[in-house]
Amino acid sequence: MIEDAFPRNLHPYWPKLQEKTRSWLLEKHLMPADKVAKYADGLCYTDLMAGYYIGAPNDVLSAICDYSAWFFVWDDRHDRDVIHGRTASWRRLAVQLHAATEAPQLHLDHKDPLVAAFAESINRLYGSLSHTWNARFARHFHVVIDAYDQEFHNRMTGTVPSVDEYIALRRNTFAHWIWLDLLEPTAQHELPAWVRKNEAFARAGLACQDFAAWYNDLCSLPKELAGDELHNLGISLIKHEGISLQEAIVEVRRRVEGTIEEFLVAEAEVEQLAVATENIGPHGRELATAIRSCVGNMRNWFSSVYWFHHESGRYAVDSWDDRATPPYITDSGRTEQAVQSEQTDQVGERA
Repeated sequence: MIEDAFPRNLHPYWPKLQEKTRSWLLEKHLMPADKVAKYADGLCYTDLMAGYYIGAPNDVLSAICDYSAWFFVWDDRHDRDVIHGRTASWRRLAVQLHAATEAPQLHLDHKDPLVAAFAESINRLYGSLSHTWNARFARHFHVVIDAYDQEFHNRMTGTVPSVDEYIALRRNTFAHWIWLDLLEPTAQHELPAWVRKNEAFARAGLACQDFAAWYNDLCSLPKELAGDELHNLGISLIKHEGISLQEAIVEVRRRVEGTIEEFLVAEAEVEQLAVATENIGPHGRELATAIRSCVGNMRNWFSSVYWFHHESGRYAVDSWDDRATPPYITDSGRTEQAVQSEQTDQVGERA
């Protein structure tokens, strides 16, 4: 369905992006140099974003790619904090990220590289549009942090959310609204609320993001079962619907295909909205162009996510020495602060 109906696109700046984001990961100490050299390009983090945000100015796309790479590293830190029971370390990080979301310029030199890199990437994104857009992005990312915190709590207590609970939580941990927000600096146009909240536009956005989240669940299910993860649509179906692994895979696939069909219907309706918008005032054509840019990149999300999951080493579980420990992460060589945090955790647990 994807290969036939959703041709693959790639931003022409992509080859330079690979080099820039690889250098950024090193500069910000987000991955050890040997891991960057061996795995960074093969993880295809820049490919994913360069296949989605077509038409973005080069500097905007570079900031998006760095932020996306940071997001994957953050996700890995979250997983390792769960695996090693580093509760105090995780709580401290969540608080620091909330603070950096509101005032990134104050956290550019933070001693935790993950906080400093986050602050630097979103500080660049905050320069793209208005303060209103910045505030919306920040509001949406606060929700993402809180959702990750909920996942941390669930995993520490062995709680598998119900299917409905999982879908609601996944839309936040996957950062649906963040990736949709970033369509606007890509189009270099801030959309008015009546466009963003238009029923067809909202359905198209939700469909492309649900596709991405649930296709990710489908492809990452072996990795997450091996790593004792509890948050996957398939795992919730097995736990709460009482079905087999194979039946869960079939059901997740059915839902994934449903998002494709939903998008195609909504996409046609958004085009009608764009046509009507062309006749609204002196800037109608400009706004219509922005609407088409946004829905066009929602369409790109399908092909970009599809190929990312088939090409990225992040999901090549069968090639790993340890199916529960991805080779591109490490628990050695942590910062002094991280080691001290773990010691604090251990003291607290003993107490």
